[in-house]
Amino acid sequence: MDFSDIEARGLVLLGCGKMGSAMLAGWLRGGLSPKAVHVVDPHPSDWLKGTGVAVNELLPAHPAVVLIAVKPQMMGAALPQLQGIGTDTLVVSIAAGTKIAAFEAVFGAVPVVRAMPNTPAAIGRGITAICRNALVTEAQFSEAEGLLSAVGAVVRLDSEAQIDAVTAVSGSGPAYVFHLIETLAAAGEAEGLPADLSMQLAKATVAGAGELAMQAAEDPAQLRVNVTSPGGTTAAALAVLMDAENGFPALLTRAVKAAADRGRELGA
Repeated sequence: MDFSDIEARGLVLLGCGKMGSAMLAGWLRGGLSPKAVHVVDPHPSDWLKGTGVAVNELLPAHPAVVLIAVKPQMMGAALPQLQGIGTDTLVVSIAAGTKIAAFEAVFGAVPVVRAMPNTPAAIGRGITAICRNALVTEAQFSEAEGLLSAVGAVVRLDSEAQIDAVTAVSGSGPAYVFHLIETLAAAGEAEGLPADLSMQLAKATVAGAGELAMQAAEDPAQLRVNVTSPGGTTAAALAVLMDAENGFPALLTRAVKAAADRGRELGA
């Protein structure tokens, strides 16, 4: 990524928790100078203090980018610190549930990119969906995409209206997978496996299957067919899991809808 504009004008990172720290580490690995980064965080970690970035110091008047990574409930106290930024400053937010309009109300007519990352970003394996307001240029959208790619893949949305669905699938999705691991391990234990062994098998199976799905030329449906012998053990299990009323299809459709609906409520 070309950091020249940020090197010249600076980047402000508002909030440096797990997600902010993961992104900052990625930028520094990618060649961004610590001197170009200004972090505002009430409780800076020892790691952050050791990076060489400016922490809780005077902010640049018109930074190239302001990236907002605070929790939504802290937004009211945090945003006023940034009032007065220039109309050519790109505002990027990863705060869940906070709409683009909320930033426009505080900052006025500034370019805003809203992003929805997920927790695997902490290990560089996240996926982030982004959308923008009408003031974001193509160059700025690409800049936001480059910054967020420090923690994983990035996809562009057609509109902000798609954010709640993204949140329900990929934003909340890791929790669904963690619960799958929990329940798969518990089911193995119920069949007589030691708890630690069953958990090891469940974790490795989910991780390996996910990686295979990412790398294989076939789609997941074909991968499922490949491992399912007619009349075999996998077919017996799938008859339960793929039941139209009580299996995965109906259950996950309801779960994702519940998450999306809740996202819309929180954003209202």
